[in-house]
Amino acid sequence: MIQTRTCVTWCAATTILEVTAGSDSVFDLLPMVFAAPNEALARAEGLLDAAPPPLHASIAHQVIGIWQRDFGDTRLALAHLRRARDLAARADSPEREADVLATLGVALVHTGRTRQGLAAFERGVARGTGHTRARVLYRRAYVWWVLGRHGEALEDVRRAIVVLRQAGDVIWTARALTLRATVHLALGAVERAEADFAAAEELWGTTDQEHDKADAVESRGLAAFRSGDVPAALRLLDEASERYAALGTPMFMLNIRRSEVMMAAGLAPEALAEVDQAITVLDGIGGQSTRKAELLLVAARAARLAGDAQTAVARAAVAVRLFAAQRRTWYETHARLVLIEARVAAGRGAGRLVADAAAVAEKLASFGAPAAPEASLLAGRIALDLGWTADAERHLAVAARSRHSGPPLARMTGWAAQALRARAAGSTRGVLEACRRGLDVLDDHRMTLGASELRARATAQGAELAALAQEASLASGGPRRLLVWSERWRATVLTAPPARPPADPVLLSDLTAFREIAARAEEARMEGRPVAALEREQRRLEREIRARTLHMRGEAPGGGDRFDVGRLLAALGDDVRLVELAVLDGRVQVLLCGQGRVRRFEAGLLAEAEREAEHVQAGLRRLAHPGAEARLPVVEAAGRRLEELLLGPAAAHLGAGPVVVVPPGRLHRVPWALLPALRDRVLSVSPSATSWLRARETAPPSGGRHILVRGPGLASGGAEVPLLAEGYGAQAMPSEGYGAQAMPSGDYGTPVTPTGSHGPRAPRPEPDRLRHKAPATRVDGAGKAAAEGNAADGAVAVGNGEPGYPAPGLPVARGAPVVLEGDGARVPRVLRELDGAALAHIAAHGTFRADSPLFSSLRMADGPLIVHDFERLDRSPYRIILSCCDTARFASVGADELLGLVTALLPLGTAGVVACTAPVNDAAVVPLMLALHKGLDAGLSLAEALRDARAALPGDAVHQATGWAFSAFGAA
Repeated sequence: MIQTRTCVTWCAATTILEVTAGSDSVFDLLPMVFAAPNEALARAEGLLDAAPPPLHASIAHQVIGIWQRDFGDTRLALAHLRRARDLAARADSPEREADVLATLGVALVHTGRTRQGLAAFERGVARGTGHTRARVLYRRAYVWWVLGRHGEALEDVRRAIVVLRQAGDVIWTARALTLRATVHLALGAVERAEADFAAAEELWGTTDQEHDKADAVESRGLAAFRSGDVPAALRLLDEASERYAALGTPMFMLNIRRSEVMMAAGLAPEALAEVDQAITVLDGIGGQSTRKAELLLVAARAARLAGDAQTAVARAAVAVRLFAAQRRTWYETHARLVLIEARVAAGRGAGRLVADAAAVAEKLASFGAPAAPEASLLAGRIALDLGWTADAERHLAVAARSRHSGPPLARMTGWAAQALRARAAGSTRGVLEACRRGLDVLDDHRMTLGASELRARATAQGAELAALAQEASLASGGPRRLLVWSERWRATVLTAPPARPPADPVLLSDLTAFREIAARAEEARMEGRPVAALEREQRRLEREIRARTLHMRGEAPGGGDRFDVGRLLAALGDDVRLVELAVLDGRVQVLLCGQGRVRRFEAGLLAEAEREAEHVQAGLRRLAHPGAEARLPVVEAAGRRLEELLLGPAAAHLGAGPVVVVPPGRLHRVPWALLPALRDRVLSVSPSATSWLRARETAPPSGGRHILVRGPGLASGGAEVPLLAEGYGAQAMPSEGYGAQAMPSGDYGTPVTPTGSHGPRAPRPEPDRLRHKAPATRVDGAGKAAAEGNAADGAVAVGNGEPGYPAPGLPVARGAPVVLEGDGARVPRVLRELDGAALAHIAAHGTFRADSPLFSSLRMADGPLIVHDFERLDRSPYRIILSCCDTARFASVGADELLGLVTALLPLGTAGVVACTAPVNDAAVVPLMLALHKGLDAGLSLAEALRDARAALPGDAVHQATGWAFSAFGAA
């Protein structure tokens, strides 16, 4: 098991030198406890059953004590370790006794008995010599690190490494190097830590110490985090978790480190959930009280960042008490910092907190802790709120020193302090410069994150700087400057596409398995069968997929082109107006752009607008069902109130031309076409002015390929898809999903009601024939090609492989739309066809996942098509129409970011999207979609075609509500 005899020889004592070959395996148990912990435990228990001599019994009890200390019940650990100490004394082996005393010392400190633990180490150092003493010093160094006494830790581990290297003890040298690296990280010395981690990893490669190897991977994850590489940190910590799981050893320090990384990535709720679960497990096994205190500290931080100030106060207060009882001053001071932050967030600010925060900052600085600037910034903020400008300047000046060095978030702290100093001094220029520099730092950090979710959530860390800059811009009276700063931190995730994962077979396999399980779960629900097991597996696969996407690194730093007001105004010209809504101090500021200028108007309160938007959404849901006509005047009245709250006096200055609305994330569910001033206009919506400009400048792909997709289970059967296919010139053939009745060729004039797998379909409207001349290609079933209609017309279809159908892969006429339906509408095929298309129309059930927006989906034949799937496209369709419910819903995250189907498409090459913000009536969608395509065929943009399509709808409540629920996004 062990490579060298020196790795398992415990001392030079005569007793050990004279052991027999049979005894040798007893000494192998100690290194085995960190190579194969559960096997070591079983062997030790078996050894005790054989009534061994005191020396061997001492080793067995020590092994059981180590296992219980690190993976089980600390009370049992203390009992076994005390027994091991007594047996070593009976065996008259000072070296054995010294070694057990060191193990006992660690256990005592972890149970909060710090004084007794340090006393055990004093006796161990006195009893041991040479090699054994070096191992005792290593473990005491570990305890110093646990207690936050880093100077003593570095001194003891330095002395230990010298002797361990001389003895050729590979395992313990690697452990000592890993510990020293961890202490260096606590002191912010990342380069020294990385050098020690690298040296330790090289040594671990020569051993079979699997638990220690897992710990080394975990340590590398910590180093990656401290150096600012969040994706690498997440990947390494997940790898360590898998290794520990294979060994069957719960590691609570890993939970702590994962949670710290998740908080830095903006995933505070997930971090809080992980730590809470770890605390429950720890309490259940009677685990280390030191670890519980550390977990509570992390939980307090996570709760504060998640906006739960009361929980943060409660957790931090308990952590402070535990650390104080354990005599862990370094940790106690950090817990006091979180407690003060939580109290301020809970509205309990008071003058004494300035002194408390200052004392914490001073103590943290004396420790060399990287969190010291954060405490000084907190003291300065509280003092500013109280009007104590002199005290605030003193504390903020200290915090501002961190702005030029250290990891990104530490520099962000420094620039925030500098911005507050400038604001207190009345320097608008100083505020804006500090905010610009700080957000540039965060931009570079964000762009190292490959996953769009991480990029979006990371913006929360810049929210204060963005708000300070907007306030300064408003005070200076310049609407152009306010527009620039409104754009600076809005929808930044759309400035660059997410990093596409490499051809990762595990991720592809997980995505396929996820679709299959989700489809089976949906089928079971429809049939009334139990789904609990399927839902558990679906959640597990979601976690696996999400974890692998979060591991992706971004490209080199750089956040894309800076926003240019002049460029925007030139693009708008004299006719188009862009309305950007900014929110300052809870009130909506309307920035009206057009005719070469930017004007500012003050509108209503954001909170009132949000409430009104929810009322409108409720009304639209009611109007999606026949019989709710009485709600129509109520919804229209709510639209008038929304206009007053969101546009205010700007509504009278919109001109007669097209309007682009750029709302903040919290207003993403407003049906803008309902507002009277916008109802009859060419209207489009964009997450940011920058995004609109990029969409406007996006060139359509060559070839003009059109894709029509019909998913299963729609109430209307996705009736517009076959009608659109006919309009493009195809003649339908019998195929699954259509039923046996043939459609009329190239003609909307004869209403039919086909039947089939989707049930009866409503009578068809009679729009004019679309002008496309190329025939459609239909894919159904196995995806085999079929000649459709008269061969002289060049019509091509893909059907079920029935007699007379040509072989798969038949060339499609240029410009012919491809129709994917039935079994042909499977995710892999749909993605292949969507990639690079000019226009895609997808009629499929949409599901929005507020809990995990990147798992929002469209239902295909083989399961959900999720946002993660779209992000794998080389280029998403230039225009895409999503004709079913809730496809334009988003999760508002970070500072002002949106995650959902539409925002996933815009950075990938899509210039325009039509999607729906509310539930709609499937049958009423059909005439809207047919009229929309008629406008596109006439050369209109999506926004123009949607305006005309709304106007062409019947005037009843159901159709009017359907029209209002759809919006055009982008500029195509």
